[in-house]
Amino acid sequence: MTALPRRVIAALAILPAAGLAVFYVWPLLTLLSRAIDGGALRTTLERPATWEVAWFTLWQAVVSTLITLVVGLAPAYIVARFDFRGRQLLLGLLTALFVLPTVVMGAAFLALLPDGMNRSVAAVIAAHVVFNLAVVVRTVGPFWEQLPTDMEGAAASLGASPWRVFTMITLPLIRPALVAAASIVFVFTFTSFGVVRVIGAAGTRTLEVEVWRQAIQLGDIGTAAVLTVLQLVVLAAVMVWASRAQRRHSRPLGLEPNARQIPRRGSERRRVALIGITSFAVCGAPLAALAAQSFSTPSGWSTAAWTQLGRTEVRPGIRLGIDPLDAVRNSVENALWATLFAVVIGALASLAIAAARNAGRILDVGMMLPVGTSAVTIGFGMLITFDQAPYDWRAEWWLVPVGHALVAVPFVVRATVGVLRSVDPELRAAAATLGASPTRAWRAVVVPFLWRPLKVSAALAAAISLGEFGATSFLSRSGGETVPIAIEQLLGRTGSLLQAQGYALATILAAVTIALVVAVDRSHELRTLVRPTVNRPD
Repeated sequence: MTALPRRVIAALAILPAAGLAVFYVWPLLTLLSRAIDGGALRTTLERPATWEVAWFTLWQAVVSTLITLVVGLAPAYIVARFDFRGRQLLLGLLTALFVLPTVVMGAAFLALLPDGMNRSVAAVIAAHVVFNLAVVVRTVGPFWEQLPTDMEGAAASLGASPWRVFTMITLPLIRPALVAAASIVFVFTFTSFGVVRVIGAAGTRTLEVEVWRQAIQLGDIGTAAVLTVLQLVVLAAVMVWASRAQRRHSRPLGLEPNARQIPRRGSERRRVALIGITSFAVCGAPLAALAAQSFSTPSGWSTAAWTQLGRTEVRPGIRLGIDPLDAVRNSVENALWATLFAVVIGALASLAIAAARNAGRILDVGMMLPVGTSAVTIGFGMLITFDQAPYDWRAEWWLVPVGHALVAVPFVVRATVGVLRSVDPELRAAAATLGASPTRAWRAVVVPFLWRPLKVSAALAAAISLGEFGATSFLSRSGGETVPIAIEQLLGRTGSLLQAQGYALATILAAVTIALVVAVDRSHELRTLVRPTVNRPD
């Protein structure tokens, strides 16, 4: 009696479905066709350089993942088992690092590490580890918190040392969460783009960076397409392995939240204090170094980088080639339009998914597809699809915001669908008994519940757009550089003032991103939005 008519559901779904088909499915199919067309596939796979890049991408991702798991277990342990002063602050700091744009994290480590470590593989791995600590803490911590403690207590009472209890009891039980965290971290590090672009040494290239180099710098679209498909194949294999490993290691346990303890014994207090202080130092040092470096010059501390952000002339007659303040304006404009596109499309899709029930699963899955695709792949696909008449849209002002919105829409849908599905159907039934048509009942009862999640997801969409670097590297044009593009270019220039300006822009972007995410995190129902997902907007 209260179900929306099919024509109304179709009207709600048509714009999201059409946008997904035009700006995601079509570019992805175009990319696949370019990869298998002609001799590009054979030529690329026979080239030794291809496998050198693939090997580097693989081993640095494996090393980054292993170190992240080892380092992240300690904060995950204290967050799961203990209630201590600063616990929420530590979780907030980890989350803030996780949602920072990759180019900002690259700039932060460029500012933090000594000259001997900058532009090195070690710097890339270190940035990956700190960047992804939140994945381990947010994925393993909640699982660890719900483990029954009786088996650990029994083993300890029989004389087992804490290390033996951990390796023999705890570790096997948290293995499914570890596998989930490892797969997510591997995906993020395997598809690393912004971090490698900013702090990687010359010749240090992941598959993502090589795709950009082949397509933008060398103009070899066929090779770039083959490398993109190769990356997608590896990622698909990893996700299949992770899914099977989770099922294999899962055990039926009576999981229920355990009360976190206040550390009382001297050894517990020292352990929690040591892990907590170390975690704060590891997470806070890059951000502090980033801000400090924006005031540092060879002649001492100076505010010149901040006061001269709008100056594009290096010396009389020699221009910088990029306007930092213009980049800020471009980023703000793109963010406003991307947020509008994402909120409108996400709201329509959410209403259609909630109203269609079982049939809405297809649209739901479709809207989530961009989450599992790197931003570089999305931007590259759009670049080679819309490059000829009558669809030569590369110079259109709206193409960059659409690319950003494509990355942000899944977050809007996830925030909104859950709220709509939680609306009591009895409210619609009551409206129907009072004479309201199904459409009017939905408009009067369900639609008002949209506004709060849409406001929250709008803030998150704006943060995603402001920091998006992967797709923008393909879609932006000269004069349309955004803040992440400007940061990467300034940090690559010679001259302390230019680099300090890059750090200043990175500090601004970090502060704005953290402020927007804090606004999202304050909404209790929607805190899962900033937890790890398959794809981090790059």
